[in-house]
Formats: sequence, structure tokens, C-alpha cells
Amino acid sequence: MLNTSITKLRVGSVDELTERLGKTVRVGEKEIAVYKLSNGRIRAIENRCPHKGGVLSEGIVSGDFVFCPMHDWKICLDDGKVQEPDTGCVKSYQTVIEGEEIYLLID
Repeated sequence: MLNTSITKLRVGSVDELTERLGKTVRVGEKEIAVYKLSNGRIRAIENRCPHKGGVLSEGIVSGDFVFCPMHDWKICLDDGKVQEPDTGCVKSYQTVIEGEEIYLLID
């Protein structure tokens, strides 16, 4: 059965994102960090670190990971999992590119 409660939200065009720098997108009460990786993929995760609430869109991106600017927690941009020895997770969001436009799928 198809989930009809998914919202498709335009983030912007691919060329509006700076490689390896986060962009904050607000959806109601949610803040989402969107990134263009060095390999051209677009990833999106919840914008708050589970440790102390650091703003992840301000973190340093390396490969498929972002490092929280507050305490350097390493978070995977594919699935939102915090890397060992730390623990935790942030929500990850699916992104879709149509032409040059980027969309987030929000449930």
C-alpha cells in the first residue's frame, strides 16, 4: 500500500548547494540539514546532534560523514547513525533530484 502522507518539498537547485557545506531547511517545527557531497550525491538529516543538540549543518563534512561542530561526533549522512565509540542516531531523509531540482521526501 502506498504511503500517501509523504510530502515532497523543494529544497532548491543542485547548483545552489555548495559542496560539503550544509544548508538548513525548515519544515514546520523540523530543521533538516541538506548536503551536496564531493561525489555529487545529495543527503539530508535532522539538524541537531543527539549528544548536546549541536547544529549539524554547521559541521565539517568528510566523505559520507558530518562532524558535529560542538563535540566532533561523527554522523553518517546515509543513515544518520552516530559512529563508535559514541552512540545514537538522527533521522535521515530521502532526497530526490528531478532535472536540477532537489526535493526532500518528508513523512
